Amino acid sequence: MPVTEEAVLNSLRSVEDPDLKRDVVSLGFIKKLNIEGGRVSFDLELTTPACPLKAQLKTAAEEAVRRIEGVTEVNVEVTSNVSAHRVPGSEEILPDVKNIVAIASGKGGVGKSTVSVSLAVALAKSGARVGLLDTDIYGPSIPIMMGVTEKPEIRGEKLIPIEKYGVSLMSIGFMIPEDTPLIWRGPMVMKAVEQLLTDVEWGKLDYLLMDLPPGTGDVQLTLSQKVPLTGAVIVTTPQDVALLDVVRGISMFRKLNVPILGVIENMSFFSCPHCGGRSDIFSHGGGAAASKKLDVPFLGEIPIDLKIREGGDAGKPVPADDLDSASGRVFMDIGEQLAARISALG
Repeated sequence: MPVTEEAVLNSLRSVEDPDLKRDVVSLGFIKKLNIEGGRVSFDLELTTPACPLKAQLKTAAEEAVRRIEGVTEVNVEVTSNVSAHRVPGSEEILPDVKNIVAIASGKGGVGKSTVSVSLAVALAKSGARVGLLDTDIYGPSIPIMMGVTEKPEIRGEKLIPIEKYGVSLMSIGFMIPEDTPLIWRGPMVMKAVEQLLTDVEWGKLDYLLMDLPPGTGDVQLTLSQKVPLTGAVIVTTPQDVALLDVVRGISMFRKLNVPILGVIENMSFFSCPHCGGRSDIFSHGGGAAASKKLDVPFLGEIPIDLKIREGGDAGKPVPADDLDSASGRVFMDIGEQLAARISALG
C-alpha cells in the first residue's frame, strides 16, 4: 500500500505543541512534504529558533510518521519562522522588527542590564535575528557589557547599529565619552530615545530587546504608549523590597495594556565555586512567589556567579563566552522560555 500525503498529515496531527496547545499540522508547521516510495521528508517549521521543545517535537514527528505502514525512512529538518506580535495599526513604526520586548525593573541595582545583554546574546546564539537598544540615557551600560568602544556609522540619515556576538546594538553611550555626564531634562531624554528607535537602520529583526531605565517614569510610559511592544519582562531580586517594586512595574504595564511575558529572578542564590555549597544571600523564591500571586509566568532564576560579573566587566557575556557553563545554560533556558511565551501570544 503506497504512502500518501493524507496518511502522513493525519499521523502528524497526533503531535501537539505543548506551548501552543495545537497539533503541528493545524499550526502550519509542516512544510516541503515529499514522499518517494517509503521515504518521507518534510520541514518542521517552528515559530522560533529558540523553541525549548524543538528536539522533543522533532522526535515525536519522526515517530508518528514511522508508524505508518509502508514507511521505511523519515527525514525531518527543523526550521523556524518567528511570528510577529505587534499592536494592530502600528506597522509604520519599525515595520521590519517582528517583536519588541521591554526589559524592565521596578528599581535599580537588580542587574537588569546584565540580564538584557545575556538574553540578547542567548537568543542570537539560538539562530534568531536580535537587536538590543539601551534606553537608559543617564546610565548607559551596554557599551561596557558588550565590549564596544567604536562609534556607529552614519549611512544617509540613519545610524547603523554596531554588531557584536550576533546582536545589533545601539546606545547613547556609543556617542558620548565615558566620563561625560548627560545633564538633560525629560523632553531631551525622550527625544534621544525616540531617535535611537526611529533614526537607526535596525533592518529585519525577530526580536528587539529594549533595556529600560529602572523605575516607572517618563521613558517607560512614553515607550509603552508610542512603541508597538510585544510585551515586557520584569527583572527582580529575591528580597521583599525588590518584589514590592515588581508589583508596581507589572501594574504600570497592565494599565498600558502591555502583556507581561514573565518575571526573572536575578541574584537568586550563590553557589560556591570551591565547595559547591548554596547560599540564599538575598532570600530565595520570591520571584516565583510573586509570579504566582500576580498570575504572570516565571521565566527562571539566575545565580550570583563570578563568571557573570567577570563577563560583564570584560565585555564578554556568559552566553557568548561560556555557553556550556551552568550560568550560560541558565540564560539559554530563559531565552527559550521567553521565545516560547512570545510565540504563545498568537
